[in-house]
Amino acid sequence: MKAIISGGGTGGHIFPAIAIANCLKRRYEDCRILFVGAEGKMEMQKVPQAGYDIVGLKIAGFQRKKLWKNFSLPFKMISASLKARKIIKDFSPDIVIGVGGYTSWATLREAQKLGIPTLLQEQNSFAGKSNMQLSSRAQKICVAYDDMQRFFSIENIVKTGNPVRKNISAIRETMQKKRQDALKTYNFNGEKTTVLVMGGSLGAGTINQAVENHLDYFFTNDIQLIWQTGKFYYNDIYERNKERLKEYTNVRITEFITDMEEVYSLADIIVSRAGALAISELCCVGKPVVLIPSPNVAEDHQRKNAMALVEKEAAKMILDSEADKKITEMLDEIINNGQLRERLGKNILSLAIVDSDERIVDEAEKIIGK
Repeated sequence: MKAIISGGGTGGHIFPAIAIANCLKRRYEDCRILFVGAEGKMEMQKVPQAGYDIVGLKIAGFQRKKLWKNFSLPFKMISASLKARKIIKDFSPDIVIGVGGYTSWATLREAQKLGIPTLLQEQNSFAGKSNMQLSSRAQKICVAYDDMQRFFSIENIVKTGNPVRKNISAIRETMQKKRQDALKTYNFNGEKTTVLVMGGSLGAGTINQAVENHLDYFFTNDIQLIWQTGKFYYNDIYERNKERLKEYTNVRITEFITDMEEVYSLADIIVSRAGALAISELCCVGKPVVLIPSPNVAEDHQRKNAMALVEKEAAKMILDSEADKKITEMLDEIINNGQLRERLGKNILSLAIVDSDERIVDEAEKIIGK
């Protein structure tokens, strides 16, 4: 078994790709896997850390805000395509799997020209342009949301979900023990409401500002808060609030959370961005969620991801522009309504697919078998 996996740029692309590779390795011990990413992007670090080889293409996406930067884009695409073609010929894979993004487009397009089977994995509820362009010649498109026939041929779609880390997909089995561990770690009271606010590893400026502006709300209402600011924001926020934080013993501010199992188990309500991978994890956790989609992503993906849950009453949503105005109002609504909390938790848990990686590899096996 030899497979090329291509895509990246963000954790939402990279971590599902690594999960698929890990599943292939579990099934085929001698499986050879090669990743193809973009030079200078985070996959060039994360993939080797996971134990896999990666080759980088000198490629970039379309710049919507700085159009003048797109002058060299056609030349980069041609160069990247030629390099991708050589990589594929030299490696001679049985299948090429794309997880989205412009790197994926160059690699899978060349694989399709060479007649090599391709499988696409689309994480979002609104398909990316690369996957839409590649879909007509792909053998299978693995999706995470319903109604994706808007973008792809219905006979090629299979709903597999998005792969998440094994410890998160199985979190319901360990939640009670992890909760007890987390109460000790954070020195919190298990009888009080705990809110987890996170904006990703880099942080989210709007969410941070909303929490900082309403920090008194958590103190006066005796709500325990775990606030992950992200590395870009932590120092400034801490310096501005260090005197208050000495008094606010129910608030824990952190740059980065290393043990997500603990905080997921401890939280009663979670406030988060609406990236595809984050949502897939939150479905497995099964807690009431408030999604604040980032407006700074292509095709407004995050808002569309969030709406797919809101329409099923599996989450609440606040627009990024209204976060400061509405965050405490939304938290009050959920905290003071036990039936709503139960309904949100039950509905989001019903959307969880805990074996997505296995399902995707099943489809890859079928393609190769054909």
